[in-house]
Amino acid sequence: MSRRRGRSPLQEVQRRGRGLQQQVEELLAESKERGALDPAKRKYLFQRCIELKKSVDENASVLQNLKKTDEPAPVGNYNQRKEEEEKQLLKLSHQLQELAAVLSQDDVTKGHTVAGKRQHSPQTEQEDDEDEGSSVEEDDEEDNDDDDGDNEEQEEEEEDDEMEDQSTIKEFITVGDFVAQQEGDLTFKKGEVLLILDKKPDGWWMAKNSRGERGLVPKTYLMASNKEGVDQEATEEESEEDIEVIDETADRTKIKKRTDSHWSAVRKAIKENNTIDVLTTMGAVPAGFRPSTLSQLLEEGNQFQASYFIQPEFTPSQLGFRDLVWNPEKESIQPRPTRISLILTLWSCKMIPLPGVSIQVLSRHVRLCLFDGNRVLSNIHTVRATWQPKNPKTWTFSPRVTGILPSLLDGDCFVRSNSSAQDIGILFELGITYIRNSTGERGELSCGWAFLKLFDPSGIPVSPKTYELLLNGGTPYERGIEVDPSISRRASSGVFLQMITLKKQPQLLVKVRSLSTRSKDFLNLLPETLTGSMCYIQLLIFYRQILNDVLFRDRINMQSADLISNSILATFPKLLEQPDLMDALRSAWAEKESTLKRSEKRDQEFLKSVFFLVYHDTVLPLLHSTSLPQHKWADEESEASRWKVIADFLKQNQEKEGALYSLLSSETVHKAFDISEITYDFLGQARNSSASV
Repeated sequence: MSRRRGRSPLQEVQRRGRGLQQQVEELLAESKERGALDPAKRKYLFQRCIELKKSVDENASVLQNLKKTDEPAPVGNYNQRKEEEEKQLLKLSHQLQELAAVLSQDDVTKGHTVAGKRQHSPQTEQEDDEDEGSSVEEDDEEDNDDDDGDNEEQEEEEEDDEMEDQSTIKEFITVGDFVAQQEGDLTFKKGEVLLILDKKPDGWWMAKNSRGERGLVPKTYLMASNKEGVDQEATEEESEEDIEVIDETADRTKIKKRTDSHWSAVRKAIKENNTIDVLTTMGAVPAGFRPSTLSQLLEEGNQFQASYFIQPEFTPSQLGFRDLVWNPEKESIQPRPTRISLILTLWSCKMIPLPGVSIQVLSRHVRLCLFDGNRVLSNIHTVRATWQPKNPKTWTFSPRVTGILPSLLDGDCFVRSNSSAQDIGILFELGITYIRNSTGERGELSCGWAFLKLFDPSGIPVSPKTYELLLNGGTPYERGIEVDPSISRRASSGVFLQMITLKKQPQLLVKVRSLSTRSKDFLNLLPETLTGSMCYIQLLIFYRQILNDVLFRDRINMQSADLISNSILATFPKLLEQPDLMDALRSAWAEKESTLKRSEKRDQEFLKSVFFLVYHDTVLPLLHSTSLPQHKWADEESEASRWKVIADFLKQNQEKEGALYSLLSSETVHKAFDISEITYDFLGQARNSSASV
């Protein structure tokens, strides 16, 4: 006992590692025996494999948290010994991962679904993608060298026959509980037998239960009830451990129709969980990470982009505009106060778990939007975070961006909405864009989410102060999931230690600021629903003022719906999806504004005319230049190339006193002209009131 107490933390981890290595070797040897082919024996081995892998991962987690200062006495070659032990534990984890995949695949060929089906290794997953018809026996060759070739060929032929018959399977057993999320879904309990009437390609099958009730069910909750096996497509995508997507606020007895793209985005995220399972099994990401929900919504189209919400909104009669009103007395936009009009500052994110070395992080960022627990009610605004190698678990932002600092880093954000939803608040989703080193696959993960409710039950707005928001794991439609469950597992029952553990939980620091009179006046000139960066709010106001002038003051016939010749109205929304071009315009305008006299700055008509010239001298030629690479999110090479082109163009314009030289130069190549570059179709661009949120 005295020797054990005297052992250093690193030695203790190494001792446990040697014991785990011996257990893994014994398990691998036992799995190669012929008796392991028995289903009961295989199930027993699979359970041992999963338990042993958990022990290996926990030991690796303890090792990762060790520091040299924890040692009671100096240890020679500490870093080298720690690194060697880490490699050994990672090797054991991969061996167990591959063994679990083989054992679970064996069960699939026998028509049984097991929890370990999701424990694919990267190699197994890649092989499955390259050849869906490959048999499990190919994976078993390494562990069953004593099997002869005749038996393998016979088993492969039997499996091919099974796959041909899978399309004829009609009865399936549910592997988990499912509650109807929308109208037309069928609620069921685990273990029910469902008759499949129609296998739809989107993964939602029409089924009938024993009571004669019909509805759509997710195929990932089903396994074949006969000996032929589980549907190949379902088993490859998900298993019985799939996410159960739950609506936080909706009453389960009151099912709503699918009127937006939210559910399709959630389903898409669910289908991508197979990749997340692999990363989680490898220890690359914590168990609470999920495919980014807000990123999926952004990919659905432009309905969650700022370019959509900056457009005017029709009244229900479509005979006027709801949030763009002409003030004849001042001959300008009529200010529109809204229920929600605030400015918030993103300060920092603390204790964000680190991804493993198997993936490369391309971007750390926060996506935010208005949310009522069920629907996204605004555009989705993204702020990129910075971090230091010395403190990688802390993300920081840059409030009040000025000069040439990218607006993408601006932590000062405005939020506007006139929604009357009682549970409305701001949804923050922390995310990373990553690339897998082994496959080159790109993706975006949610590292946790937080929700700041903007009104208390009595309808009083939140106070302007700093809020520490603890992050939740999973998606915004899931409850009770931790970002990193290992933190809670390591927590002690003592109150003091629990308080320390609470400080280790991932959290987001946000400050809600009180509005000054000037800020309130600025925000009231914007659309009723919009979120964005404070650093380019003046540019948005210019766009709205020009839009107001064109639609109300300068239009000769108010009944006319003809195309309007105005290049700013036609192209400005495109800039909102290209932050570097917005930065170019912001920088050029700031430089020009610094040369204006005080009397000129007070003249709104003069300012709009100057803005018109600056716009045409900077971003308009760049939008249609062939030398500007296509904008790609979180692509360092593309971002650097684009900024070089932009910087060179701005420098040249400064030297030549405008863009005319570039436009007429034979050295400059532009895209073929299209009439949409200079024409604005307000009937096609404006939002319908019925479709707005």
